[in-house]
Amino acid sequence: MGSTSVNAESTRGHDERYTVISADCHAGGNLTDYRPFLAEEYRSEFDAWVETYEIPYEDLKGPDGGRNWDSDRRLTDMEADGIVAEVIYPNTIPPFYPKSSLTYQPPAANIGDANRRWAGLQAHNRWLADFCGKASGRRAGICQINLYDIDASVKEIEWAKKAGLTGGILLPGVPPGVGLPELYDIDYYGPLWEACEKFSMPVNHHGGSASPAMTDAVESPVIFLLEITWWSHRALTHLIVSGAMERHPEMKCVFTEQGTEWVPGELMRLDYFFDRMRHAVGSQEHIWGEPVMAKLPLQPSEYWARQCYTGSSFMRAHEVPSRHKVGVDSIMWGSDYPHKEASFPYSTSALRAAFSGCERSEIEQMLGTTAADVYGFDLKKLAPIAAKIGPRVSEVATPLLKGDVPKDAERCPAFVGFTADA
Repeated sequence: MGSTSVNAESTRGHDERYTVISADCHAGGNLTDYRPFLAEEYRSEFDAWVETYEIPYEDLKGPDGGRNWDSDRRLTDMEADGIVAEVIYPNTIPPFYPKSSLTYQPPAANIGDANRRWAGLQAHNRWLADFCGKASGRRAGICQINLYDIDASVKEIEWAKKAGLTGGILLPGVPPGVGLPELYDIDYYGPLWEACEKFSMPVNHHGGSASPAMTDAVESPVIFLLEITWWSHRALTHLIVSGAMERHPEMKCVFTEQGTEWVPGELMRLDYFFDRMRHAVGSQEHIWGEPVMAKLPLQPSEYWARQCYTGSSFMRAHEVPSRHKVGVDSIMWGSDYPHKEASFPYSTSALRAAFSGCERSEIEQMLGTTAADVYGFDLKKLAPIAAKIGPRVSEVATPLLKGDVPKDAERCPAFVGFTADA
């Protein structure tokens, strides 16, 4: 009897699966799909705009564009990839926008243009609420807001909460030249942070959303690529220095698709300067920093530990050793579906590449537990799905070797050094 029990237990352990929630996915409506969700007074203008608008992204026009808006196809892809639920950032073109609103929201030409663009973002939010409702409990949609009109954004946050967009808000960047106050301006942005805390809506800052717009020069996208994380990381500094985190300790802040390795070094740097500003009497740091430090009792690393998270898209193997310095409970893995650099359809292999040497409890935290806490997923309801399609514990524990994934997987940064030779 004892031997049978041991064997049964071994079999059970071998077959157990992880509950994987991707904290970084993207979706949006096909251009004309937004029309029913647009305020009626803008529909005739929308019809005229659609007639002349050229979608600038080939992946939205090609055969895989439907991954953004085809609910059934998306669920099939997710389940085949071992993922039971997802956090959804925008990806397609909202009405009246020149390009995607994920990375750059340019200033409007005039008040009419501004009103149309805001109506377009609201149409996306309403489309997204409907889209999430088609897979109840498995999608946390992120609401787009408008930093040019804080009062309107506060109302939209309240609407989004009631509409079930549990992903929180997408915090657009404030790159130079857009005419907005810097994010550390607590008087201007204060109502926004207050609303996010009040309605338990996480503040999500996605990589690229603070970078200046690209130009037509061939060097411009290269500079964008090389500087994208630097611009994105600034939001952390601004949110701390402004006092937003101090005033709103329940506000959760997520920094997505920016990697994880930067966190320990950046926190060390910020802690050093905060210490100098507090204690190095007579120094320039103290002279400049004393009035700000008076309102910030904690060190940056303490604010991070209390309320910050990373959406660690396709986490690379070399990032994993720093997980304890970042905070295992601050890391949320993401596949970045359906982007070109996504780990799809090789996500289980990506998990092997990153986490094969980690403790099971840590893997569970980074793959699902923290995301469930931040975005309100019900792990008990997701468990039966995970039991069928989640990656096996034993499989993730098996190290990925060079050649275990095909050459085409190298488009995803998680597989550098692991792909078969061409």
